[in-house]
Amino acid sequence: MAEQIIHPLGDPEPKALIPYAEPVRVETFGGRIHVEWDPQASVTALGQLPFFIEFLHISGLFGDWVSRCPLRWISPNAPSKRNVLGTVLLSVLSGHKRYAHINGLRGDGVNPGLLGMNKVVSEDSVRRSLQQMDEVEGVHWLQDSNYDVYAPLLSEPWILDADTTIKTLHGHQEGAEVGYNPHKPGRPSHTYHTYMIANLRLILDVEVQSGKQVASKHSSPGLWALLNRLPREHWPALLRGDRDWGTEANLQAAEQAGLPYLFKLRLTSNTRRLVERLMLGNQWVKAGQGWQAAESELRLTGWSRVRRVVVLRRQLKKNLAVVGQNQQGPRQLSFVELTDDDVAVYEYSVLVTSLDIEMLSVAQLYRDRADAENSFDELKNHWGWGGFTTQDLKRCRFMARITALVYNWWSLFVRLADPDRHTEAITSRPLMLYGIGKQTRHAGQTRLTVSSTHAEAVKVEQCYRRIAAFFRELWATAEQLTAQQRWCRILSLALVKYLRGRQLHPPDCLPAPA
Repeated sequence: MAEQIIHPLGDPEPKALIPYAEPVRVETFGGRIHVEWDPQASVTALGQLPFFIEFLHISGLFGDWVSRCPLRWISPNAPSKRNVLGTVLLSVLSGHKRYAHINGLRGDGVNPGLLGMNKVVSEDSVRRSLQQMDEVEGVHWLQDSNYDVYAPLLSEPWILDADTTIKTLHGHQEGAEVGYNPHKPGRPSHTYHTYMIANLRLILDVEVQSGKQVASKHSSPGLWALLNRLPREHWPALLRGDRDWGTEANLQAAEQAGLPYLFKLRLTSNTRRLVERLMLGNQWVKAGQGWQAAESELRLTGWSRVRRVVVLRRQLKKNLAVVGQNQQGPRQLSFVELTDDDVAVYEYSVLVTSLDIEMLSVAQLYRDRADAENSFDELKNHWGWGGFTTQDLKRCRFMARITALVYNWWSLFVRLADPDRHTEAITSRPLMLYGIGKQTRHAGQTRLTVSSTHAEAVKVEQCYRRIAAFFRELWATAEQLTAQQRWCRILSLALVKYLRGRQLHPPDCLPAPA
């Protein structure tokens, strides 16, 4: 007897889609195309990076950085120092801000090999490597590596800018404390105490401290430790800082060391009385860009001596916008229009200095200090200072210094293409770094074909051809020159405008002090 089916069968099972091994046919508006995948292909999105790698190779910067790294592993399965540091270099150079972004480098089949790496390590390997490193040895290693970059320039007159910026935090990190945070009040943060060469935007050193340690008294120990590592004849011609630096401790330390200074003063009651007295006088002179200047002498409470001060003022327009803080609500904006022609409204600031120069030069020197804010903006928004956060403070300090080091390398490399100005990463990366590159090998020759979609691709190709010709000439004499001599020649070309055509010579390049 046949089996009776009470419930009828449903729809038959759909046939499984079997992937094709051959290229996939795709119908498009432009016609039929065939798509295929090759995960093992030697391609990269950073097709123009080999020129920067040659810059690091000929200068010896990357090789010395790797060889002197104090990273030590016990396990035979641990990654090599070159693989770890090369991965960090590629990550920072790509503009990453999180360790998790490192995984995006694994599709690069070209540049890791050009750096001498066997592979791109994982984000966990980078974290563990930085955690394994001794902090004291790691700090000295990064300070010495950065010193090798800017040491030849210290024989030229230069200005040291000291300033602090805030890195907002959102987790439970060591040193995450609520301090001065103008962008997000009440949010924990870290403070980055930074020392840089003015105009060139080169970072001398950076210290990461807790969010409450914002004042200059937390910066000054690192500043003087930096200066004491330098030969006295290579000290800056001027120390410059904002109003937080105009304290008796900083002024007295600079005077005892014989270091000229230019700081802004806080508007205390005694400072305001000086401004009131000068406002009624007729001794104001033009100080450029709509400012007027008058000078006097001042000894504030707690000061050990009388010092020279320069007061700057600039008249404001008649139509003003005033932002007030409501006690029970958000900030309110109101507009004020001054109709009385006899009323003049000024903004003003007070500078204290040991310089014996005219007031116009003093005013311009302090206005130039505003360029430091541009460096902070670039490093926090386009490099890694706004990220690479871990729960411990040690690794944050390592990554801040590594980011500053790579930033210095890239800034000087870009100046080889455009020596007239500093080009920020938001412009230089798309122009000089990005481009699809495909590597092929034939008859013992390796070739990289680059396709750039940038509107100025022809311009950057000409720049790279010129840079490559310079490197070929330098490489031809590489055996006759030390790495320090080669670096002096590269710096002389990159900063030809800053040096006014002068050539940096090996006697100016002293080894890093112990």
